[in-house]
Amino acid sequence: MTSRTSRAKLVSLLVLVNYAYAAPASTLAATSPVSVVLGGKTYVNKGLVGFGLIASDFRESTGDTLGGIGSAIDIKSGTWKMVNGTYTGTFVVQPDRGFNIDGTIDYQSRIHEIDFTFTPYYGSANLKFADAQQTLKLQYKSTMLTFERNHTKTSGLDPTAIRAAQSGGPAVTFPDPQMPIVSTALPHLTIDAEGLVSNADGSFWISDEYGPYIYRFSADGQLIQTIQPPNAFLPRDSSGVLQFTSETSPATGRSDNQGFEGLTVDHSNQVLYAMLQSATIQDGGDKKSTSRFTRMIAYDISNPSVQPTLVGEWVIPLPLSSKGNTQASSELHFVSPGVFLTLARDGDGRGGDDNNTKYKQADLFSIAGATDIHGTKFDNPANPIATDGKLVSTITPATYVSFVNFVETMGLARFGLHNGSPNDETLIDAKWESLTLAPVGDPAFPDDFFLFTASDNDFISTNGVSLGVPFDAGLDVDNQFLVFRLTLPGALNTL
Repeated sequence: MTSRTSRAKLVSLLVLVNYAYAAPASTLAATSPVSVVLGGKTYVNKGLVGFGLIASDFRESTGDTLGGIGSAIDIKSGTWKMVNGTYTGTFVVQPDRGFNIDGTIDYQSRIHEIDFTFTPYYGSANLKFADAQQTLKLQYKSTMLTFERNHTKTSGLDPTAIRAAQSGGPAVTFPDPQMPIVSTALPHLTIDAEGLVSNADGSFWISDEYGPYIYRFSADGQLIQTIQPPNAFLPRDSSGVLQFTSETSPATGRSDNQGFEGLTVDHSNQVLYAMLQSATIQDGGDKKSTSRFTRMIAYDISNPSVQPTLVGEWVIPLPLSSKGNTQASSELHFVSPGVFLTLARDGDGRGGDDNNTKYKQADLFSIAGATDIHGTKFDNPANPIATDGKLVSTITPATYVSFVNFVETMGLARFGLHNGSPNDETLIDAKWESLTLAPVGDPAFPDDFFLFTASDNDFISTNGVSLGVPFDAGLDVDNQFLVFRLTLPGALNTL
């Protein structure tokens, strides 16, 4: 199922020769490495070394189209293995709220597992598009649906009502805060799932945009607990009432469709981090030209029997386009204490507004020296951290540096891909929203990691199925995967 019939041919002799005579794994990819310095350490992007895809019309076990899976990915604990330079493992992937081109739908939140076989390509010759897909071969495995209290299915419909805070019953360990629900007539918890962290015990955390909340689910998909962030994050109307809908912009709190896109964990210290896609409304999030100062928060999750405690909050300065607009963050990934990767991008590419992408990157930032504002007046929306795009002078933001360029021309060409016209299946996708790391395991380069990223194709297919109903979105946008090799000094191997 890695591709359509036209893509499923055997690897050509050229590819076999390229693999056989490719440079050893300890060397660089064919493109020139890019080095940046952050906190006195040098980080190196050694280039694109793998590519794979899942066809836009592939259907998962519920009968729906397998789409949107790039909203979040992780590698399942205990599955990452390497034998003779080939790596295998299982991705845990998460779509968002289903095929919603014409409006939100009653799409039950779910987690998919996808097995993969990865053979890095370090050769200099440009592979054909079909042959490039042999570097990262993907095999759908399973789907798990999620449920909230009383085994009630979750929904992706826009939340128009609020469920009052509840202490729960005898089977509920953690009380629920006020929750976003579809309506009073359909009181189902509604989730626009974005971030994902899988735990060794099989449970997982997800972050969503509606709340913006963070949820923990059991290994069989049952809601365990909810984290409600500080008041400054919560969407409220001009009267101070919670307003979870994404159809109307709130007066304060997260901007509509700009909630917790990023979620990651420091496994060694058991700290969970979440980051808003861009600034809150009071911090300038009402305009793209003033929304660059977003917030990242941290929770202590070391004791699963108690409610997580807020332990940190920092301001992250996102990059700006040539027109001065914010390149919003679509993902967050922990690298080492105080250092993170974030995926900042525009919306152009296959399935986007324009063929020519100008910014799609996995950038680095450090919170060493940044001001920790948790528990301060800035957690009250009446005290913004920025006005008209200008950060208040008492706050020092994180240090942000440009790093991995997804649309570097030579790198894409080596895998049969391109940026700009024509708008065909070899055009890089528009929406990239996921990051995960895995160790290379090279003794000569112990700090080298593979960075996996996947696109969110928004379920766009000419042969799609949504909630059992066929649809034609007018275009086929495959779920693309890219793999880069990076040198990340001090990065922790959690696999």
